[in-house]
Amino acid sequence: MTDKRSFLYEPQDRTPPGDTLAETLESLGMTQCELADRVGLSRKTVNHIIQGSASITAETALKLETALGVPAQFWLSMDAQYQEFLARKAQRASFQPWISWLQRIPYKEMALLGWVPEASTAEEQIGAALSYYGTATPAAWEACWAQWNVSYRKSKLATADLGILSAWLRKGELDAQKITTQAFHPERFRGALKEIRTLLQTPPEVFQPEMRRLCADAGVAVVLTPELKKLRVNGAMYWLASEKALVQLSLLYKSQDHFWFTFFHEAAHVLEERKKGCFMEGIGVDDEAERAANDFACDILIPRQHYHKFVCQRDFCERRVKRFAEELAIPPGIVVGRLQHDKKLRYHQLNHLKLKFVWAQH
Repeated sequence: MTDKRSFLYEPQDRTPPGDTLAETLESLGMTQCELADRVGLSRKTVNHIIQGSASITAETALKLETALGVPAQFWLSMDAQYQEFLARKAQRASFQPWISWLQRIPYKEMALLGWVPEASTAEEQIGAALSYYGTATPAAWEACWAQWNVSYRKSKLATADLGILSAWLRKGELDAQKITTQAFHPERFRGALKEIRTLLQTPPEVFQPEMRRLCADAGVAVVLTPELKKLRVNGAMYWLASEKALVQLSLLYKSQDHFWFTFFHEAAHVLEERKKGCFMEGIGVDDEAERAANDFACDILIPRQHYHKFVCQRDFCERRVKRFAEELAIPPGIVVGRLQHDKKLRYHQLNHLKLKFVWAQH
């Protein structure tokens, strides 16, 4: 799904209000000296305003309104826009020492996904990236994102690159801000998970909006964010506020068994209600908590006693897998994924039973 955010247009040039003042004087046949006398300002001050080296204050704008018949708000608005233009120009110039920071974030990939605007210069990219992250400087970005309270699952072969990880997490945060949720309620969330399990056999266009609604009513925002290259992230969970959790999912492996396992894994972290601290796989990870989340996801998808009874028979042909899945009211692909993970099946066996999810825009 493409991000429909609009991006602020910034003009590359803007004339100072003094140009308009000079044109107004010319149309009235009035000199700068005469204007100075009429409004009680020095001739030097009037000249500086016309040259663009002096701002138009509220008091001066009122005097110009009286002398020229042009509303004070017009002069104040023009001057404010010009001062903003100068400030942005100076800000872009200050970005020069930060160009190397762009190498830490996947800007081009983010632009292709519509998360940030396409930009032709490094300075423009820096400005857009800082706005995306909601930080004023790369140093502030480093301080903000290095301490994020996040528990996420990723491939053991991947590395937790802060630039790529923060880009993906920030997208989830921005999307979650648009989702209105009730105050978090653990029992209501447990009830939502039971209802969501009944949707496992429905297509994404059915389960996705219902899953979001049920979770939002329990205080949890669920967002799907396209995976970025070089960051093998399945999902993440963190708290946006004390009463609002975020479960963020990707389609890294695109199969339904990975998708649903990741969702219930992150849901387990929500129920822990550990709202402080930083939890990252390989960086201060609580292994016991990860194992507990894995067990929670496994048990909610395939109850333990049913699974043990099934695997004891040691017959995992397609017919028996389908029958077992039907008894549990889950897709057979989830059973296949569990058997493959537990090495009861090889990873190429019965893969045709595992449905694939893809992004709508693809």
